[in-house]
Amino acid sequence: MADFWNTDWLNRSEMFVPLRPVAAGLPAIGWPDLDLLNALAEDRGRRVVNAQGMRVRFVAQAPKPKSFEAAFEARAYLRGEVQVRAFDWHDLFNALVWMTFPTTKAVINARHYESMAAAGGGNRPPQRDALTLFDEDGVAVVSTDAELLDLVRDFRWKELFWHRRDEVEARMRFRVFGHALFSKAMQPFVGLTGKAVLLQVPGAFLELAQAAQLAELDRLLAMHIWDRERFRHGRELSPLPVLGVPGWWSGNEREGFYDDTAYFRPGRRQAAVLSSR
Repeated sequence: MADFWNTDWLNRSEMFVPLRPVAAGLPAIGWPDLDLLNALAEDRGRRVVNAQGMRVRFVAQAPKPKSFEAAFEARAYLRGEVQVRAFDWHDLFNALVWMTFPTTKAVINARHYESMAAAGGGNRPPQRDALTLFDEDGVAVVSTDAELLDLVRDFRWKELFWHRRDEVEARMRFRVFGHALFSKAMQPFVGLTGKAVLLQVPGAFLELAQAAQLAELDRLLAMHIWDRERFRHGRELSPLPVLGVPGWWSGNEREGFYDDTAYFRPGRRQAAVLSSR
């Protein structure tokens, strides 16, 4: 699929909802090149900047870096240059996420750079793994109901997605963030799993228009990730079997779908309880 372009994927699944506003500017024919991506990033006054306030520019992928400053994250932080490989879905989605969640992407990039500089080229610390997990496969799960978020934490998938389905649709929102997860969603498969950040929000959040919701979510995610007490280890992120989210997969309209424990895993705590019975 690398050299074949269409925009049909935008309407294949509700997983692509966050990208629809910016992706509306993509061409109907012809793979979007760097000039188009940069123009799209500046369209309608979008403020796509890195943590230093530099305008983010999408540039061609360079050869393997020979210095710390030329590494992917360092180059984005020091020069505002985000590298993109030609005809590559993964990198295209990364660019679109920069335009959709610019503040969060800037914070992730800044924390990567901070960690890299502190390590001095040494071993990769756990916090960088956590940042990468969310950057690649992240999902923001927001809800006005703390109890529903607890069901995610506790791996109580059938109770959440089936027995409390109406509450989920009324009081929760699931928004894909990770660019690798968007790429995988092009050809979804049972087993597809995201890494979730769980955020409780006031009721007013759900009353916002879609664009305002995305902007507020960008702000909330950025604040969450900027906190140095968070994202210290990948275990902080909640595994999320994304095909279980109502409306994201036709198969989940059957109750039996949620009985597949190879996909909807019970988690350590529940597994221990079940094994003791």
